[in-house]
Order: sequence, then structure tokens, then C-alpha cells
Amino acid sequence: MLAGQGSFVAIAGGIASTTLLGVVNGLLVSRARLQPFVVTLFTASAARGLALSITEEKSVAVSSTASGFVWLGRGFIGWVPVPVLIVALLYFAAWFMLHRSRLGLHIFAIGNNEEASRLMGVNPNRVKLAVYTFSGLLSGLAGIILAGRLGAGQPVAAFGWETDAIAATVMGGTFLAGGQGSVFPTLVGVLLLGMMYNLLNLEGTITPWWQLVLRGGFLLLVVLFQQRIVQRG
Repeated sequence: MLAGQGSFVAIAGGIASTTLLGVVNGLLVSRARLQPFVVTLFTASAARGLALSITEEKSVAVSSTASGFVWLGRGFIGWVPVPVLIVALLYFAAWFMLHRSRLGLHIFAIGNNEEASRLMGVNPNRVKLAVYTFSGLLSGLAGIILAGRLGAGQPVAAFGWETDAIAATVMGGTFLAGGQGSVFPTLVGVLLLGMMYNLLNLEGTITPWWQLVLRGGFLLLVVLFQQRIVQRG
């Protein structure tokens, strides 16, 4: 909707809206002490309902004047697609933040033992707020890239992708119990999951609805396998 005012306004508006949502999630989890799953489930549902209401359940075409917006989803730098380059840069930035910065060490410390990290002088509330804010920012950027690639804002786009995100993260070795994980194994999980879904689509013998069943079952098996590893450890 903002693309008619220029690419910069559209990109800034999209990122700002989801960053604000990330801040709300972070405050509800860190300050109000609500369960993260409940908070994110509620805000995701509310955001989807708001998107459907604003768009009246219709896709919103990206204005032809917002060439920079579309370029983020379809452009190339040399022979490298812009979305691929953005993902690569963000993975390196996330790796550096997690493994070479104080914030990253605090994130792992809280995931491993929040009470122990508090006794060591870490402020868990501040760290959680930063993580949720960063997550919201990246979600907005992903939405912009998807809209630029499709040439339209689809209010039902990416429905159910949160399950895929969890599955890819778990496949990459991140423990749901916290304290262990890395971005590059997660990237491997993303690629493996994408390859599996593409094979299912190319096979053509499994309907999209049964693919959803297989996705849920696969995620359950991965989580059970991970839980066994944690118990043995």
C-alpha cells in the first residue's frame, strides 16, 4: 500500500510494522511474564486478522513506481539473486552476533539457565526484548522480499511457515530447551527441508493436504529424536 510513495517508504513501513510487533512480543514475554508460545500465537493470529481486514481479503499489487521494492525480490547483482545475497549477509551477521558479541553470549546463557545468568549480572528482560525485536525486524524484511518477488502483498502468504521455521531450526541442531544452537547448521536445516518439500511437489503423487500431514509428523519425529538426545546427555 505504501509502494506508491516510493520504495524507501514502503520498505521502511513494512520493517517498522513488524519490528513494532516484535517489541510488543518482547514486552509481553519479558515484562508481563507471559508464556512465549501463547504470546506469539495470539499476536500471529491478530496480525493475520488485521492483514485480512485491511486488504479486504484481496492481494495488493505493488506499484510500478516502486522498482527498488520489486528489485529486492527479483533483482540480480551480477549472477547472484538479490534475495540470496541478503540471506547470506544476514546469516554472517547473525553468526557474528551470536558467537562474537556480548549479546550473543547472553542469549546462550539465558537459554541454558536464566536464573544463573541473572546471578552473573545479565539482564534477561533486556536480552529477550532485543531478540524479539530483531526477530520482528527480520520477519518484515522477509515479507518485503516475498512481496517484491510476487509483485503483490498477499494477506494469506506464508501461512504455516512458522512451523517450517521451527522444523528447520530443530533440524539444524538448536535445542528447544535452549542453550545450544548455531545459524549455519540452521541454514543446512532450511536447505534440507526445502529440498524435501520440492521433491514432494515434483513427485506429484501426494496432495498438498497430505503434505501438511507429513510436515507435522516430520516435525514431531525430529522433536522426539532431539528430546532423546537431551535425555541421554
